[in-house]
Amino acid sequence: MALDQPAISGSIRPMRRSAPVPISDVQTRPPHAAAGQRIGLLGGSFNPPHGAHRLITDIALKRLGLDRVWWLVTPGNPLKSRSELLPLADRVQLSRELVDDPRVVVTDFEKGLGTTFTAATLAHLKSRSQGVHFVWLMGADCLAEFHRWRNWRQIFEMMPVAVIDRPSWRLPALSSQCSRAFAGRRLPESSARRLPVSTPPCWTYLTGPTLRLSSTEIRLAAKIGVAPRKVSDTTRARGT
Repeated sequence: MALDQPAISGSIRPMRRSAPVPISDVQTRPPHAAAGQRIGLLGGSFNPPHGAHRLITDIALKRLGLDRVWWLVTPGNPLKSRSELLPLADRVQLSRELVDDPRVVVTDFEKGLGTTFTAATLAHLKSRSQGVHFVWLMGADCLAEFHRWRNWRQIFEMMPVAVIDRPSWRLPALSSQCSRAFAGRRLPESSARRLPVSTPPCWTYLTGPTLRLSSTEIRLAAKIGVAPRKVSDTTRARGT
């Protein structure tokens, strides 16, 4: 769910009558959430999950005063090739092995929705969890390209958004099309704990410790048999 293909509609499309197996309530049921809870939503392929995902989660829990963070492991990213995509069950298992905080819930409920588009997933969550204060979480690298997501404006207008700093991405993120579009709705970082209960559109940018890790880098490192950091050093030296 890191990037979404541009399209004209972000609503969940009703299942056609000819569908052989209807989507059950259990398949599309998100984790339990009580009214009044503050829950961060971190969506992505997690292919594979890594320490930067965990760091973003830790920062969000602490700085936003969240009760929970849900890792929404998506079946696939509409703008990325699936040739190197691990099976969904494997990515869920790896994610659960990576996190040891009981406040972090790994879920793949999106697979039952019949969509991989964020706007549709968030609309479903809001309709099923009345009174819950959701916050969409993403790294600064995602904000830099957020205008490519399907119904990106609708996402910002649907729930508060917290953007967490990533190495070398602060300037591209804060000068992005999305950042400029909602510049007047940015909450100061010092007031970040107000974000979950603020009326959208509302967003903030959180700075703090960062890790120069990415799933792409980890996959490449595995292919060539070197540590991920060495891949990072090589790409920076080449200027890419």
